[in-house]
Amino acid sequence: MVRLALMFVPSIALVLQAAACAPRSADPITSASVVRTLPPAQQAFWQRLQALCGRAFQGRLTDSNASDSTFARSSVVMHVRECSPTEVRVPLHVGEDRSRTWVITPVAGGLRLKHDHRHRDGTEDSVTQYGGDTQDTGTESRQDFHADSLTGALIPAARTNIWTIEILSDSTFAYGLRREGRRFRVEFDLTRPVAVPPPPWGAR
Repeated sequence: MVRLALMFVPSIALVLQAAACAPRSADPITSASVVRTLPPAQQAFWQRLQALCGRAFQGRLTDSNASDSTFARSSVVMHVRECSPTEVRVPLHVGEDRSRTWVITPVAGGLRLKHDHRHRDGTEDSVTQYGGDTQDTGTESRQDFHADSLTGALIPAARTNIWTIEILSDSTFAYGLRREGRRFRVEFDLTRPVAVPPPPWGAR
């Protein structure tokens, strides 16, 4: 199964040990009222994301490496499936593969992006919940998420990853990552919603 940024997976025991010792950059927000404490640019970005809830969109690969061949030859659909004041879940369907879900949450001081990976039976993949937090306010149309320490423990090659989500007016949603020697970007056409796909693997 192709995984974005997956280069090396240590043993589960080492991952759990590293994760237990890793500091957390921010605590998840549990009260919707705290969202209002985000900088104005991030509040506006959050509202743009929420406005897409319930719809699905076709995507196309616009920047990649050879390891992304599955994305290049498969249908790619994102579905803004679950939205609450404190979490947005966006399953990413690549062909028949329904293992991936982007999870965006407000945290104290910014926004967080995590990648929830599941097997067909709904159990968690051994490489899951990697991602990171914003380090600045960004803009109402673009937010950058810098890899956290858990990501470095799970995927050493991805410890310098920066993921980007862009919502460009009402026309384009873009997801990408970058680090030295690695580029990935997929763009979705917001002007032409598509049929809602089946639930992701492990959906509640």
